[in-house]
Amino acid sequence: MTTTPSTTTTVRQRRLARTLRRLREGAGLTIDQVAEKVELSPSTISRIETAQVSVRTRDVKELLEVYQVTDVQRAELLELARTGRQQHPWWNEYKVLPSVPLLAGLEADAAFIQQYSALLIPGLLQTKEYAAAVIGAIRHDAAPEELKQRLELRMHRQQLLSQKDAPDLWVVLDEAALHRTVGGPAVMHRQLQRLIEASKRPNITIQVLPYSAGPHAGMDGEFTLYSYRDPVDPDVVYLENTGGDLYLEHGDKTSRYRLIFRHLQAAALNPAESVRTLADVQHELAVPERG
Repeated sequence: MTTTPSTTTTVRQRRLARTLRRLREGAGLTIDQVAEKVELSPSTISRIETAQVSVRTRDVKELLEVYQVTDVQRAELLELARTGRQQHPWWNEYKVLPSVPLLAGLEADAAFIQQYSALLIPGLLQTKEYAAAVIGAIRHDAAPEELKQRLELRMHRQQLLSQKDAPDLWVVLDEAALHRTVGGPAVMHRQLQRLIEASKRPNITIQVLPYSAGPHAGMDGEFTLYSYRDPVDPDVVYLENTGGDLYLEHGDKTSRYRLIFRHLQAAALNPAESVRTLADVQHELAVPERG
């Protein structure tokens, strides 16, 4: 389904929301019937079941009593409610930025990230100079302090890729993104070098989709697919848009994006060829010598 979760929702909270919805349906109860049994409005229960609000442990206890949940499952879900409300400490600094902490949360819990980018270098692989130029162009009407926060957060998110339990990142990057000079030739030269270096890391794979590929499965737009270690947590497709980001969890939709990504992988240059292409484009840049 298409979801509009809270900007600080964690994967654990989303898992708890799905479980509470299944328990209610399994008990044969409607949202209105449950609302009559607990001190919550129907709209609040609906928001809990769609992870639009953070649920209190006390409310979870009352709901589990209504659903007559067994002791073992009860303990597991109460623990999930307690741990699900815990935020990564650094997220709290950026709650004023709509949807951005949620994106960081999806990344932080992911085991595998697959991303197709047609217009620019993905945020997790951007240099600070490149990121500053991109954020400044997209958020041209934002206050300097907001631009600073967005840049800081983007750089902080990149630490994810060097952690002990770092996710695998697989990027299919359209060749057009390599030729768009962002921040000037010198900035772009260093950005391409960052990609070349990143491709050497065991958890990062970069493929370039060349112009010669012609029409391809990703022409409908960019996307990121997050997959998780626990099989009970469904894949999430993230579609970024200035007018409002989308998060898709419905199995049919995420399966379609997985298929699209496989087509893109097949159409793109292999990783070794992609590195050579990155080096060729980098060599073509006219970078002024420092005097």
